[in-house]
Amino acid sequence: MEYVKLNNGVMLPQVGFGTIGLTDQKEVDEVILNAIDAGYRLFDTAQGYGNETQVGNAIKKSPISREELFITTKLWLADATYEKAKLSIQGSLDRLQLDYIDLFLIHHPFNDIYGAYRALIEFYKAGKIRAIGVSNLYPDRLIDFVKFNEITPQVNQVEIHLLHQQDEAIEIMNKYHVQAQAWMPLARAHKDIFENEYVLGLAEKYHKTVGQIALRFLVQKGVALAMKTIKKERMKENIDVFNFKLTEEEMNELKKLDTKNSIVLSHKDPKQVERFASWERKY
Repeated sequence: MEYVKLNNGVMLPQVGFGTIGLTDQKEVDEVILNAIDAGYRLFDTAQGYGNETQVGNAIKKSPISREELFITTKLWLADATYEKAKLSIQGSLDRLQLDYIDLFLIHHPFNDIYGAYRALIEFYKAGKIRAIGVSNLYPDRLIDFVKFNEITPQVNQVEIHLLHQQDEAIEIMNKYHVQAQAWMPLARAHKDIFENEYVLGLAEKYHKTVGQIALRFLVQKGVALAMKTIKKERMKENIDVFNFKLTEEEMNELKKLDTKNSIVLSHKDPKQVERFASWERKY
């Protein structure tokens, strides 16, 4: 596993394991322990996933020490105010059964994210959180957030993959020393990637899978990753992206796949905002 250094010196595993959709305790135990065995050290959950308790229980069964693991969670949208966030952050610590959380993100750019971030800063200063950040902040909002907060976010987790490469956003993140982390870096195995002749050719050349080519492209750009699979062989495949390197010409060719559009949702879409705001609490 390779690591990237955050702006506060904390080392973030560059490839992490997502837990969205995993709620059955037996399955969570099996998947997380298999992922640890495959080499994963970063596990990404969220209050909105409704599985912090299950993830915490699984982490307790880890064959390796807590200090070797990196646990990320995210703040529920409705709790994104100063007072609610303080209770909500402590709730995550309790459900995860942890003395500290390695990375705590504000999940969506809505509600009073400035108040919520002040609460995160308090827990950060108290040593209860090692790194703090945001998720789904677009470049304009990120600049505003950096300029008017005491502590620059360490991470911004956004949708990044071959079809939505986010070059402008990454450029802004790099300028302000905010680490880009991709959610859904394989674009849900979209056919425009997995059936693309050029990508298939690279997979054959390097004796890798199409997925590994797609992930290597992001890793080579310095992007951190968080993704989920329940298959042991896929776990090993997704983490095995550090033993080859794409050429500059190949990187430039892969850049041509960028559509500059999300394949999932836009946080600027009023209907999406209304949908997020209507979600019921899962924890």
